[in-house]
Amino acid sequence: MTHFRFAALLSLISVFTLGSCIGLQADLSIRKNGSGVMNLEYRVSKMAESLGRLDGNERWQTIPAGRADFERTMERLPGLRMVSFSSKNDGADIINRVRLAFDHTGALIPFLAGTGQGASFTEAEGKKQLTLILYPGVPDADPELLALVREISRTYRVSLSFSAPGATELAFTDGAGRPLAAPEGVELRRRGKTAAFSIDTGELLCSPEGLGLVFSWL
Repeated sequence: MTHFRFAALLSLISVFTLGSCIGLQADLSIRKNGSGVMNLEYRVSKMAESLGRLDGNERWQTIPAGRADFERTMERLPGLRMVSFSSKNDGADIINRVRLAFDHTGALIPFLAGTGQGASFTEAEGKKQLTLILYPGVPDADPELLALVREISRTYRVSLSFSAPGATELAFTDGAGRPLAAPEGVELRRRGKTAAFSIDTGELLCSPEGLGLVFSWL
């Protein structure tokens, strides 16, 4: 039993520390016919990128994909294609930028579901809704581990911007999809057809209840 608990703790530390060294900026724009584009920027520390290649860490899939991975993913997802990809090293971080185009909103859902914890798109009576679960939450994480995560992730953020043809609304859920008030530390911006969200990576990973986003538009 002691060996099992120690192994589980090491796995949890791996998930937290690798994930906390990553920043993400996503800008999603949907047209009236449901097609659109998404611009992504992954910023990952060189330390996390190296750790992600160690034996046993690959299964966590915490390190952003490279060009070849994106190309293989696009081949499996009809209606979604990669327009451009670039990568650079600024000394501290590896920064990957990718631009995706999709023929209809439903074509984007498998990709979003693969990068987060789940995604869905619904349409009823003219109202459209895109749901994305960013993090399922860890209710009983060790306080010292949470403090470590906040410290090593202090320069990284997760930011999303969403634009649609009509007025856009943004609501929050927990990791199970239940309605949730805006978490502490979240930055919000709503302006006409655009809704934007931003949170420290550490705050997201230290959320016991998890976090999801619900974008609605007409």
